[in-house]
Amino acid sequence: MEILRGISLSVPQGQTLALLGPSGSGKSSLMAVLAGLERASRGSLQVAGADFAALDEDALAAARRGRIGIVLQAFHLLPTMTALENVMTPLELAGQVDARDRAAAELAAVGLGHRLDHYPAQLSGGEQQRVAIARALAPRPALVFADEPTGNLDHATGEAIMDLLFARRAETGATLVVITHDPALAARCERVVTLADGLVASDHGGR
Repeated sequence: MEILRGISLSVPQGQTLALLGPSGSGKSSLMAVLAGLERASRGSLQVAGADFAALDEDALAAARRGRIGIVLQAFHLLPTMTALENVMTPLELAGQVDARDRAAAELAAVGLGHRLDHYPAQLSGGEQQRVAIARALAPRPALVFADEPTGNLDHATGEAIMDLLFARRAETGATLVVITHDPALAARCERVVTLADGLVASDHGGR
């Protein structure tokens, strides 16, 4: 089954972009392809200087490492690891020599310097998403995806999380792609691309 059909999209470094569209429009599938988690059946795909379409699975995994950070609705923290260990993991995989210090600094930057040794089950939903943001941004990726990042949070917590995500993105200079069905969240981005039936229906605000 073909989910994405002839999408052409160019996103400059440092842009904040929202992907809008109803369920089934292809938002999450497009993110998965752009993030190198799924392969496109045809076409070209250049991501942060790497030709993702030409890489095999091992090379693709290596190319993702350090280039791409992902924040998901369901947090996806490792339950047997502390907040510090969760953030350290991608740094260690990337060969970062000061992984522990870097992870601690990232958690402090998201307001969790006092929760380093707590496990996900000991943290609120908002705190878990802060850990997820720290984990995504710690390796300083060129590209960050956030897929419905506030979907499991109440409105006030979700607002605080998005303030934090946009602030941390601005500090690191990463490109941010937010997948959402929330027009208010999309309005915070410089550019809004709306998908419908696997195609780009509209593209507003690009610079």
